[in-house]
Amino acid sequence: MTKEELIEQFNPNDPGSNDAGIFGLPFSCEQSDMVLIPVPWEATVSYREGAALGPAAILDASYQVDLHHYDYPDLWKRGIALDDLPGKLGLLSKRTREHATQIIEALEQGACPQEDPEMIQLYDSVAEACGQMNRWVEERTSYWLDQGKKVGLIGGDHSSPLGYYRALAKRHNDFGMLVIDAHMDLRNAYEGFKYSHASIFYNTLQLPQVSQMVQVGIRDYCTEEVDFAKSQGERIAVYYDRLIQREMMRGVTWHQLVEYIIAKLPQKVFVTVDIDGLDASLCPNTGTPVPGGLQYEQLAYLLFRLGESNKEIIGFDLCEVAPGQDDWDGNVGARVLYQLCGMLLK
Repeated sequence: MTKEELIEQFNPNDPGSNDAGIFGLPFSCEQSDMVLIPVPWEATVSYREGAALGPAAILDASYQVDLHHYDYPDLWKRGIALDDLPGKLGLLSKRTREHATQIIEALEQGACPQEDPEMIQLYDSVAEACGQMNRWVEERTSYWLDQGKKVGLIGGDHSSPLGYYRALAKRHNDFGMLVIDAHMDLRNAYEGFKYSHASIFYNTLQLPQVSQMVQVGIRDYCTEEVDFAKSQGERIAVYYDRLIQREMMRGVTWHQLVEYIIAKLPQKVFVTVDIDGLDASLCPNTGTPVPGGLQYEQLAYLLFRLGESNKEIIGFDLCEVAPGQDDWDGNVGARVLYQLCGMLLK
């Protein structure tokens, strides 16, 4: 059946069927304008686990998302499909997590793993596995980009999308990044792991094609990260959550702040959302929740205004969604994902 025939036959008012695709849609990846790549990865998480289950949690919750979006009422007709869940990558994440946990526990006990030959072997094993994951993400992203698809990535912890950034760096000479996150993630090899989730933007900024990074919602960071951000000069602009709130308490509107944020970005923009950039009540089971953060509609407005601007949005990722005892985190994640899809497909 053709895409046009599926659109004609599909009733967006019906309940989402869990034997359909993401959001209950009937389209294959080949028929869709957008392909979402799931990356079930959390090898180096330093606090709570669960991010590797994020893609599955979002998929499960997506069937409850009503398709008539206020900003993008016909979004579903464009076609959104989830790529195959990479089972081997999930298994590799579990094995690698076991090695990383041994190192982290040694660090917590005051040991120096970098001086222990056995621990050095574990470090090498973790680095090799993370390298495999990065290569897989780059190859899979490149495949769908070459097919003319818009691509979104669903992590996994925040180390998951580095391969995506590398793929974009081979296609664009200059682009910026809008970062929604509670953390700067600018540590160099946090806990000794080169590809730590806490090092994702340190590693990203090794790509000279990334000319500007604008971080929003930041509220948990160390001196090393602040110093690194300062060393980058105007290449990094940080909108700390505390300063955002103080400005709003003084009467500056969120609309005004959003316009300032967007004005900082270059013509081509990639959007990366760590769910912990939101208020912790919206993501209580994420790996490293922090008090404060954006409300859901604040994030939605920022993404909407970016989509309405003259910027060219070249992709997005959504990371660190972790399910708990209920489906709340997946529920919020699925709705953030749908907003991101609308922004990119507009």
